[in-house]
Amino acid sequence: MFLINEDTRYIFHEAQVNLVLGIGIDIVDIVSFRRRLDNELIEELFLPAEVEYCRSQVRYWENFAARFAAKEATFKVLGAGLSSGLRFKDVEIVKCLESGSISLMLHGKAFVIQNEKKIDKIFVSVSHTKKNAIAIVIAEAKPV
Repeated sequence: MFLINEDTRYIFHEAQVNLVLGIGIDIVDIVSFRRRLDNELIEELFLPAEVEYCRSQVRYWENFAARFAAKEATFKVLGAGLSSGLRFKDVEIVKCLESGSISLMLHGKAFVIQNEKKIDKIFVSVSHTKKNAIAIVIAEAKPV
């Protein structure tokens, strides 16, 4: 909604404000992560679609590391972890093939916590180099 103040001739825009509930960030050392990355760990951490995408990449371990960082950052934004019943497969990183962007889908305990905390939107961004992978996750509540 736009409001015009006749005295000053300024136009004010009534903004819809979302409440940031949490921010999570994580960084992964790719060299040490790659040393630990075997089929057993991949099975424990990632869902089939995530494995399929990462394995399709030339430097697949960098993509696995970035997704692992995103899962850890999501745990932080939810304020919970493995001791709270979360599992890495409760957080799915979904790649949009058209735009190249990623998003998060929460399952199981992560989905329950999302609803309990009244999280409306979750934003994720990842990046990686040959040495490090980093992810940031931001959770927002519905507008007030």
